[in-house]
Amino acid sequence: MQGITEVGLLVEEARLADAAEVAVIDAWVRAHPQSTPFHRPGWIMGVEHGTGQKARLLVARLGSQIVGVLPLTYIRSMLFGRALVGSGFAVDGGILTTHRKAGEMLADAAWTLAQKLGCTTLELRGGEAPAGLAWQAKADAYLGFSRPLAADDEAELKAVPKRHRAEIRKGLANDLVFESGRDKRLRDIHYRLYAHSVHHLGTPVFPRALFDGVLDRLGEDADIAVVSKDGQPLSAVISLYHGGACMPYWHGAADGARTMRSNEALYFLLMRQARERGCTTFDFGRSKVGTGPAAWKKTWGFEGEPLGYHLRTAPGKETRDVNPLSPQYRRKVEYWKKLPESLATLIGPHIARGLG
Repeated sequence: MQGITEVGLLVEEARLADAAEVAVIDAWVRAHPQSTPFHRPGWIMGVEHGTGQKARLLVARLGSQIVGVLPLTYIRSMLFGRALVGSGFAVDGGILTTHRKAGEMLADAAWTLAQKLGCTTLELRGGEAPAGLAWQAKADAYLGFSRPLAADDEAELKAVPKRHRAEIRKGLANDLVFESGRDKRLRDIHYRLYAHSVHHLGTPVFPRALFDGVLDRLGEDADIAVVSKDGQPLSAVISLYHGGACMPYWHGAADGARTMRSNEALYFLLMRQARERGCTTFDFGRSKVGTGPAAWKKTWGFEGEPLGYHLRTAPGKETRDVNPLSPQYRRKVEYWKKLPESLATLIGPHIARGLG
């Protein structure tokens, strides 16, 4: 992509094959106070490895100094069309800058790239809001849940409303075993539980390679936590660590999880582990407005904050919509739930890699 210049600023694509350049960009992102794990080059590169959807990263520079980034994933799907998404398979990762004019230039460069790639939709998740009438703001689909971690276990329990606090205590009393790590055994456990949960929701399961790609690229900044009873895994989650925050992201659970309150135990013990590794914030991630997961997070004492997404669509074209709660997918979701789980797990990744 040819660079775009204005008032001494230059926007161009990063060379993601250049490890030294990637390391410099990653260090800049990690130092930015508003950054998320989804801004890191490792995220979009892990997504590319796991889904085949191409990573593109726009960088704004003033001389040799980085003043803005916009990580993007080029999504191609026979079912869902083409889109450029910042950041793919993420809940954030939009425009991130330290210069007042860099954001506008990054947005314009991203739209130019989208047109070049034949994408009718450009979707930026979070980050600075692009200016201009061509952009549509959307803040009614998802809520984000985040709050500071308490000082210790007792204070953490007191931060939870009384009714749900009792559920957590029941889970902790069930002699469940908590462990975390990144090895193949835990990855196998997580994917099995994740695929089981997603099938119950009626949506296609993401490829196993996506999780491996993210875990491998983010290294010690991502891990898997599992809670088991008598050697039987009940709940598992992949968590991301960034800027002092622990973000449980991809979750799965067995059929017996609700009875054993293993999800309650999992997240409470994950909070403890996050404090021990120096985290100060627990970010429960996003949930769709009006859904059970959103209501469940509120029972923990988290307040949902609307997440701002920014969309641009080519004139005369429909905005790409992959929200499973949309009316157009209602019958498909119910049909998918009826498929044998083994079949859904086999064919689901071929569909889900096009969702982004």
